[in-house]
Amino acid sequence: MTDIELLINARWVIPVEPDGCLAHHSVAIHQGRILEVLPTAVAATGYKAQQTVDLPDQALIPGLINAHTHAAMGLFRGLADDLPLMEWLKNHIWPAESRWVSPQFVSDGAQLAVAEMLKGGTTCFSDMYFFPESCAPVVRRAGMRACLGMILIDFPSAYADSAAGYLDKGLRLHDELRGNELVTVAFAPHAPYSVSDEPLARVRTLNAELGLPVHMHIHETAHEVEDALVSTGRRPLARLQELDLLGPNLVAVHMTQLLPEEIALLARTGVSVVHCPESNMKLASGFCPVSALLQAGVNVALGTDGAASNNDLDMLGEMRTAALLAKAVSADATALPASQALRMATLNGARALGLESVTGSISHGKYADLVAIDLTRLSSQPVYDPVSQIVYTASREQVTDVWVAGRRLLNGGRLTSLDESEILHRARDWGDRIGRQPGP
Repeated sequence: MTDIELLINARWVIPVEPDGCLAHHSVAIHQGRILEVLPTAVAATGYKAQQTVDLPDQALIPGLINAHTHAAMGLFRGLADDLPLMEWLKNHIWPAESRWVSPQFVSDGAQLAVAEMLKGGTTCFSDMYFFPESCAPVVRRAGMRACLGMILIDFPSAYADSAAGYLDKGLRLHDELRGNELVTVAFAPHAPYSVSDEPLARVRTLNAELGLPVHMHIHETAHEVEDALVSTGRRPLARLQELDLLGPNLVAVHMTQLLPEEIALLARTGVSVVHCPESNMKLASGFCPVSALLQAGVNVALGTDGAASNNDLDMLGEMRTAALLAKAVSADATALPASQALRMATLNGARALGLESVTGSISHGKYADLVAIDLTRLSSQPVYDPVSQIVYTASREQVTDVWVAGRRLLNGGRLTSLDESEILHRARDWGDRIGRQPGP
């Protein structure tokens, strides 16, 4: 028998790669990585584990990957609801950020977000926000995986006073995190309307050497595209093409306004798209043409956006919304099957973030980023197809256990690396302060 650190026996294992569901299977894990997925009866005779975890009622899936967040903005959750995007930003969120955003705000907000995501089965997130160096220690202490954006924007903030200042701080963070197995970085120019040509050209030059993801809001609303046509004579995607930013490293978030020729361009250049259906619906930003993108061969991942505009970081809910919305928008009940929705929330997210070799599926050699979901609840019975039940009936309250790189971060629904009561105390304190005086 082979000695290993951990053996997880599950009622179902859903590897994502390949598609399908394996009944009564086990995952053998050693030094944080997956050695093998095999029938439980065979695992019992082939492996001697230091720890064995039995999940007789659970489906084991790859950790969910939230490919677009503004984690610390959870402290603005519910501050300015039911408003269109630009009014929400200009009149409420940007003034609140001007008054409140600081290293401590980001640290406390990131703790709230990380705790919420882990309890909902998210093991990795891609973030875009100020003071990413204050988010990084939170992620590392929690044991989670993250790709932190090196935020870039033209106008000054509490974080930096110029585009050059943003980039310099981001590159310092890149150097500090070099070689870290859990926390990586990406360039994060905010949007075409908020970042001018010169800083974007510098991103292109720097990334020719570094090869990082470039995480950016693009074509989020019709208003954004119309304004670009008036001011530049080009749609934002055309401008980014002229700046030579379209390629496999580009992670284009939202993309609700796309022409057929633009979809073909994305496929041809290898751009990944992050679909944020609930935030887009809440802000009335439009609908990402997910079915057309997938049919064209574009890699489409899922994100929640920030909890200030969603208002949660629930990737199980996002999967269900994405699957249902795609059917409604395309008038095709087959447009986004459950298995494809799960792939968007796992492997496709890993691919977008350059982490496909590390996470995103239950495959030999990848890190054991795993989530157990209890399917015994009344609302998930009977179980004919576990994948369909996960996408269409499961809630995040059914997540029982979470591992990242083989480390158990959620055990029977309880966080193991974070103090939930302290996080709640800090979040309520911020709510009291911000509620008294939201902006300047």
